[in-house]
Amino acid sequence: MSETEMPTAYTDAEKYRVFDKEFMPHIDSMYNFAFRLTNDEDDANDLVQDTYLKAFRFINSFEEGTNAKAWLFRILKNSFINDFRKKTKEPSKVDYQDVETTYNSEEDAETTQTTDLRVETVQDMIGDEIANALNALPVDFRTVIILCDVEGFTYEEMAKILDIPIGTVRSRLHRARMLLKDKLKTYAKSLGYDTNADTMAE
Repeated sequence: MSETEMPTAYTDAEKYRVFDKEFMPHIDSMYNFAFRLTNDEDDANDLVQDTYLKAFRFINSFEEGTNAKAWLFRILKNSFINDFRKKTKEPSKVDYQDVETTYNSEEDAETTQTTDLRVETVQDMIGDEIANALNALPVDFRTVIILCDVEGFTYEEMAKILDIPIGTVRSRLHRARMLLKDKLKTYAKSLGYDTNADTMAE
């Protein structure tokens, strides 16, 4: 969140109008994102509430007509990192630099651009199984899956939300998809699916 960028002199009435028009339509997506990050309903509600309070507080730094959803997601992500992550039972944060260096090549970037998780991984799978597999991913990998394959953000938007280079977005997303596919194969086997079929192929 860039509280000092492009300040806008909204009147009090305009603040409430912008808040209702630009921010409130995204509250369901915000809660879903918060829940995926925290894996706890109370923490997710607290995180969304905190995000919207900050959004209103810094509303003068929001330019009406721009991508409100991405702006809110960035606030939520920062709030999670700064205030909520330490309260959760997430495992200690893994240093993904080595992983990202390994996968951050032009070849992997091209693979990421042409891979559609919703087609190749999720096809014919049961929603609860996908959710369980997604929740089992480390939070950094889980986040990029949610932002790209669930919420539909572009690489550029994700880079801004996460404060990382686009190349890192691509490599982390590629690795996250591979991890999720591996986890889904376990579920698929238990459901009697042929994990050698094209829909589960790597």
